[in-house]
Amino acid sequence: MRVSIDKSSIKGEVLAPPSKSYTHRAVALAALSKESTVRHPLISADTLATVRASEMFGASVEREEDKLIIHGINGKPNVPDDVIDAANSGTTLRFMTAIAALTDGVTVLTGDASLRTRPNGPLLEVLKRLGVKACSTRGNERAPLVVKGGLKGKDVSIDGSISSQFISALLITCPLAENSTTLSITGKLKSRPYVDVTLEMLELAGIKVHIDESKGIRFIIPGKQKYDFKDYTVPGDFSSTSYLLAAAAMTNGSEVTVKNLFPSKQGDKVIVEILKQMGADITWDKEAGNVTVRGGRQLKATTFDAGATPDLVPTVAVLAAVAEGTSRIENAEHVRYKETDRLRALATELPKLGVDLKEERDSLTITGGKLHGAAVHGWDDHRIVMALSIAGMVAGNTTIDTTEAVSISYPGFFKDMCSLGAKIKDISEE
Repeated sequence: MRVSIDKSSIKGEVLAPPSKSYTHRAVALAALSKESTVRHPLISADTLATVRASEMFGASVEREEDKLIIHGINGKPNVPDDVIDAANSGTTLRFMTAIAALTDGVTVLTGDASLRTRPNGPLLEVLKRLGVKACSTRGNERAPLVVKGGLKGKDVSIDGSISSQFISALLITCPLAENSTTLSITGKLKSRPYVDVTLEMLELAGIKVHIDESKGIRFIIPGKQKYDFKDYTVPGDFSSTSYLLAAAAMTNGSEVTVKNLFPSKQGDKVIVEILKQMGADITWDKEAGNVTVRGGRQLKATTFDAGATPDLVPTVAVLAAVAEGTSRIENAEHVRYKETDRLRALATELPKLGVDLKEERDSLTITGGKLHGAAVHGWDDHRIVMALSIAGMVAGNTTIDTTEAVSISYPGFFKDMCSLGAKIKDISEE
């Protein structure tokens, strides 16, 4: 799919899309329980991959209006009768690789071409130390992966610097092991808020995890626990909402209110503070769950540490592109291991729109200026597509390809933007 975007301002109210991170976890935890209801879930390509994988382990998922009714496996996953295809979802692949360790047989997991380039070495190594046979069919730590169950709890360590999804996957699975597990984190734990979201959800499911941070970070996980995840409503997603808020802040004459944004463990809620620091006119009514942004102010440069919130990098990069002064996005090497190498993608596409940008291994340095229209590539990456779209609303006369990628996390992105007045047109047939 290919779209054209002209200069736009946006006005009105819109409901925040449901959180992808919370939906993934809610489905996985519900599948490990007996029976659960997940309300207001995000239905997207990524989350549907988690639904399908849960069904292959024996769960039954019924979709009714704005909820999922999940009849779970009570902590005892079946051996899948076919290969689990995680599509483009790294979360699905990592979570289900760990859950496969609970079966009494062999599970094969794969994904699309992009997912088959993403590393899984730390997770595979820990699973092997926990008594599981786990390997990559190509011997390169990437999918396809083969897992033979046999999970036993013990003291293990894992590198936290590549992906928090490895830690979340183990936190979800190890409570069902025969013995207790102590998981020690080596290196710096990147994307810590996502682990906090997992811990928040585990507590709601009746799972106990003790955290010892006296010397580094250790998660102490008692074994033989039972999941009891019953009724849960998914909150709005700050990652996806960041594009709506940024678009309003960047465009003159805009005024947008995004609803259903309540305080939570989501690290990406920091986008509200980032916009304030950059000089945007933004208010957050936390009790009502409404964030309002009014455009028209000149944004100012910022320094952004991406360690905890890597998914905000594309949004902040585009904000920096129109801000006064020079901004730096730092501590961002792990952003290279997402659906695509997002630092390289941004460093390739934003200069086509007139952005002065310098790429280093773990950072981007961006000097703001006047954008101009261009044909840019979306890299088949939902966050790159959405970031370039809001840049196009400032630049005008911009075309973007591979825009169907938004179905990964925010299928209604273009519909919501157009409902607010954005000048976006599907030109796939032209």
